[in-house]
Amino acid sequence: MPAAGGAAVGSTDRAAGPGATGPVAVDRETLRLALVVGGLVLAVLLGFGLGRLNPPANPAGAAPGGATSAAVAGDHSHAPGAGAHSHDGATITQGGGDGATGLSISSAGYTLVPSGPEPTAGRVGELRFQIRDDARRAVTRFAVVHDKPMHVIVVRRDLTGYRHLHPTMSADGTWSVPLPPSDPGAWRMYADFTAVADDGRQVATVLGADLAVPGGYAPRPLPAPATTATVDGFTAAYTGTPEVGRAAPLRFRVTGADGGAAPLEPYLGAYGHLVALREGDLGYLHVHPEPVRDGDAVTFWLTAPGPGRYRMFLDFQVAGVVRTAAFTLTVA
Repeated sequence: MPAAGGAAVGSTDRAAGPGATGPVAVDRETLRLALVVGGLVLAVLLGFGLGRLNPPANPAGAAPGGATSAAVAGDHSHAPGAGAHSHDGATITQGGGDGATGLSISSAGYTLVPSGPEPTAGRVGELRFQIRDDARRAVTRFAVVHDKPMHVIVVRRDLTGYRHLHPTMSADGTWSVPLPPSDPGAWRMYADFTAVADDGRQVATVLGADLAVPGGYAPRPLPAPATTATVDGFTAAYTGTPEVGRAAPLRFRVTGADGGAAPLEPYLGAYGHLVALREGDLGYLHVHPEPVRDGDAVTFWLTAPGPGRYRMFLDFQVAGVVRTAAFTLTVA
């Protein structure tokens, strides 16, 4: 009689020959089954361990190269002279909670420091300022974007006065530009630029500061919303409906006194520039058009940072002269 225990089973199994029957055969089949099950368990454990050591090359939600989609979406950079884009809340983290820009004098490690004399109503003045970094050093390296290293917008608080200026910079980082005669009242300036940091990073930023023109201030009401505007015999009209938080196309056409399409010329590398300002806090959008025109139309993709009334200013050039058409619109 075989003894109980594994050793006895092993001895009996080795002694059994072909055709064996009875308890010895049963014990042999039991051992074979145990070996098969053990092999399967070992394979599963090995597969699990290898999977932990070598995760999938591109897990769900990850971008090529191992970066997650959130990291890619959060990155914003463009080379000097970049094509159509908008410096709105989706690309610049500053200002109000809804993404409006130009609401702060400091952002992204940079500060706007005005230094010029106080403007005098009705006279040509001078706008002077520096951009300083978080070490209080004057910044002197800027990327050229749309043919200029610095775009300055000056607008009256009631949105009835507007200037688009391009200052020049001295060796010490001071920017200056003549300021056309202005009506008395509260004005705001925006410095729209892309600074080049010490490590070569390009930081697109819009900073804003208030200006005061002394004198009797009589605010004027904002004109009623309209999709057409006339300036110097040219009529500018647009189609499209801006939306909050979503890019929507606005297609502008400019016609001459004869009703035919105006022969638009490139201005600062594009067939038009569009600035939109929100009534109240003067939240700022500077939008550039698609590089290719749709027939005689110029298309801009605009994302409204929030609801409210806006004033849009379209700059366009014909025969070497830049003109500005202004529109009021309401965003629900």
